Amino acid sequence: MRIFWFCLLAICCQQVNAQEIEARMYSNAPIGINFITGGIAQAKSGSYKLTTEAINVTRIVDVFGQSGRISLLLPYAQLTGSGSIGSQSMNASAEGLSDPVVKVSANLYGAPALSLDEFKNYQQDLIIGASLAASIPWGKYNSDQMLNVGANRSVIQPGIGASQAIGPWRLELAGMATIYTSNTSFMGSNTLSQNPMYSTESHVIYYFQNTAWISADATYYMGGQSYVNGMPVSGSQENWRFGSTLSYPINKHNSIRLTGSTGIYSRTNNSYDAIGISWQYRWGGGL
Repeated sequence: MRIFWFCLLAICCQQVNAQEIEARMYSNAPIGINFITGGIAQAKSGSYKLTTEAINVTRIVDVFGQSGRISLLLPYAQLTGSGSIGSQSMNASAEGLSDPVVKVSANLYGAPALSLDEFKNYQQDLIIGASLAASIPWGKYNSDQMLNVGANRSVIQPGIGASQAIGPWRLELAGMATIYTSNTSFMGSNTLSQNPMYSTESHVIYYFQNTAWISADATYYMGGQSYVNGMPVSGSQENWRFGSTLSYPINKHNSIRLTGSTGIYSRTNNSYDAIGISWQYRWGGGL
């Protein structure tokens, strides 16, 4: 089942997969600030490798007096590798646009909508927020092959979380559900469906005086059993992943971020290792 699971990893955009670990999902920022991030990430499982280059654009907005975010992710991916299931060999060679992702989030408590000047006096205590992400099935997809960089289905992910400040530390906890629509063109005209996946993630973040920060990250997820034409083809998943993120400011407009994560426990032998690097530029809001 290792190779079949990696098929599912390939057809689902990484930013909405329940295994991805994102620190500072619920945090405050000045209204009107914009971020554009360009980066590259690579996930490996056995001989299979998924490399994704992506651009993410985010704007901070006022949501009924609290801060919120609107983001658009545009990924491009290459998938390579070879393996076998029994006597059947399976070679992966796919490249093209992956499914774009739209994400909106709103802080519900503790993150008031502030201008840049007002934000200078803001001190975080407890923040509670909610989010909703959805992929758009525009990625490259070939129904004649199992492994693709596009999913030919949508993935919807609602979530809720909290962030507590303790001096220079931030303690974060979030929960999410990942809901999959069906792919009716899987390996021809077959229907691939999948049960929802449920996950929780936590982060311990430390801020340095120059606004650099580092986090220790963990996520646990379960569910996501897959079916082809109504017949189960994989068991329910139950996995633990751990990782770390380092963000370092170059100046007030630019910063660089390094990420890494690995699977610690997997009931269905679907662990993978992932690393990434990105550059972020911010503007607007009076900067």
